[in-house]
Amino acid sequence: MINLVLFGPPGSGKGTQAQKLASKYNLKQISTGDLFRYNMKNQTELGMLAKSYIEKGELVPDQVTIDMLIQELKKPVDAKGYIFDGFPRTTHQAQVLDEIVKDLFNDEIALTLALIVKDEILVERLLSRGETSGRKDDASEGIIRNRIDEYYKKTAEVATYYRKQNKFVNVQGVGEIDEISERLFHEIDKIKVKEL
Repeated sequence: MINLVLFGPPGSGKGTQAQKLASKYNLKQISTGDLFRYNMKNQTELGMLAKSYIEKGELVPDQVTIDMLIQELKKPVDAKGYIFDGFPRTTHQAQVLDEIVKDLFNDEIALTLALIVKDEILVERLLSRGETSGRKDDASEGIIRNRIDEYYKKTAEVATYYRKQNKFVNVQGVGEIDEISERLFHEIDKIKVKEL
């Protein structure tokens, strides 16, 4: 098994790269955003619970997100591992993820990959996306910069957590999509060679 965490600020191309990694290594992508949408749309118990917090303008407690994640990981899949996208966002969540992967699969997070893109490029990409996507959060430079700042604040502690375990790598996220994919593949292949 190979279990990866993929980080990247808004506009870094993380979603695109997660799909490329999933395809190349036969991994299942687990996006917390998708989990929330699925559970709320299907009105599962956890989805309704999450919705009750969101509707009050409150943050969904960690445990609700964790329970959704565990439920998803218990589903049978024909994959050789997972890519976690949007989780963990705190050291506590990273520790819990380590425990979950150990308990369910007797395995560990192999590597955390972080796409690095300069803020100016991110802002440019998102404003450009906003012109066609209709997403309100991509239409205002102020909101975009705030989302990018939030990302850095939240991921700093998680990056430190994985660095201490020698499982954190920054990857240049600028260039052609396939070039960026090759950089990510290169880092993952180093780990696979170590395991053999």
